Amino acid sequence: MSLLEIKNIINKENLVYSKTKVVTDNVMHYCPGCSHGVVHKIIAEVIDEMDIQDKTIGISPVGCSVLAYNYLDIDWQQAAHGRAPALATAAKRLMPNHYVFTYQGDGDLASIGTAEIMHACNRGENITVIFINNAIYGMTGGQMAPTTLLGMRTSTSPEGRSVDLHGYPLKITELIAQLPGAAYVTRQSVHTPATVRKAKKAIRKGFENQDKKIGISFIEIVSTCPSGWKISPVESNKWMEEHMFKLYPPGDIKDSEKADEDPYKK
Repeated sequence: MSLLEIKNIINKENLVYSKTKVVTDNVMHYCPGCSHGVVHKIIAEVIDEMDIQDKTIGISPVGCSVLAYNYLDIDWQQAAHGRAPALATAAKRLMPNHYVFTYQGDGDLASIGTAEIMHACNRGENITVIFINNAIYGMTGGQMAPTTLLGMRTSTSPEGRSVDLHGYPLKITELIAQLPGAAYVTRQSVHTPATVRKAKKAIRKGFENQDKKIGISFIEIVSTCPSGWKISPVESNKWMEEHMFKLYPPGDIKDSEKADEDPYKK
């Protein structure tokens, strides 16, 4: 049966789901069980549903997401390692009517890019940040990241992360929530249908906040890295629930629209 014949059979009454036009036909390079593909998909759906495809600019730096431009049909700009918030700041200030977001991993945002993200949030840049936290450097060999859990084994902490040698994991999302320019700070995941819906809702809120000009929206996605963790995709989801969520619990951390009082605006 030809593709045209199949399309003729499937009418609107029978159609349950169709791929958004924002997602390209390119085959994703991500490892099986990786969270990146799911997050890409819901970002694309939000852009399509908001009808902002021609007004959206994505900024992707170094990391597993460096090839994101292959999968989402929007305008993209590559950034040096950790520098996506600075580039997004420039793009948004030059084109304030566009929707600008960064897509960054924990090694990028919470390590080499710590200064960039902190100052962008403190300035309250009117952008959206999507932060993928899988507690490891997934692209470059599975090294320990700032977000790596205590006791977690990586290629650079083969005996497990220890406080004496490596210090504590960095809960950067909680730190960012303290900054006055951070309007919306939330932590989500995408390992079940229910959590995917919550993450999609959070990302849409992050984009819609740009219309309100209330400051930066920071959305952390606690994610899996089966290749870096050396376990299967199914085991990765279980490990994330049992270990990652203890240190990085999902849920909203800050929402300026719900706050009774902002001490910085007295």
